[in-house]
Amino acid sequence: MSFDLALTYRAGEREREVTIATPARILAVTGPSGAGKTSLLDCLAGLRRPLAGRAAIGGRAIFDAGAGIDLPPEGRRAGYVFQDMRLFPHLTVRRNLAYGVPGGRRAAALPADWPGFGEVARLLDLGPLLDRRPATLSGGEARRVAIGRAILSRPAFLLLDEPLASLDPARAERTMAMIERIVARITVPAVLVSHEEREVERLAGAVLPLA
Repeated sequence: MSFDLALTYRAGEREREVTIATPARILAVTGPSGAGKTSLLDCLAGLRRPLAGRAAIGGRAIFDAGAGIDLPPEGRRAGYVFQDMRLFPHLTVRRNLAYGVPGGRRAAALPADWPGFGEVARLLDLGPLLDRRPATLSGGEARRVAIGRAILSRPAFLLLDEPLASLDPARAERTMAMIERIVARITVPAVLVSHEEREVERLAGAVLPLA
């Protein structure tokens, strides 16, 4: 089972309850602004503590209030692509991408079956950007870098908060294809927050709607 979630959590002034159990590799979370989508991702990443319940991703319990399980963020190993990207402003794109690579931040430390630095840079069209700093990037360029950094961190699961926002149609298509390939090839579960019906239909195997 890729996702087994039964959580109560706070989103703003509201308490939210979500329940879903699905073998789908990509779970889409949909709903209007303020519905608690990003708050749910924060709970799964370990950045926010749910009020109650349990969460298991890829068969591994990351939170269970009844059993006293609450893994720290580093123990959960989530590859989180935030809405605001959160790139390191003092590092070049190359160093931002390499920062999370396991084993001394070296691309060579990635396992053989995982897309390497060069492949990720090529698929996300990052080659011309490698020596630039985040302040010089457009919103779409910065988002591609954030996606690449999350993938290169070799996460146990991905959390993608509007990952295709600000991308032009051609790059959005290529990014969707890469997400599909990585999830299928490396069998990494992913939670996708999206407002785009086309994106959800293309990528998601299950949908968790929030009202």
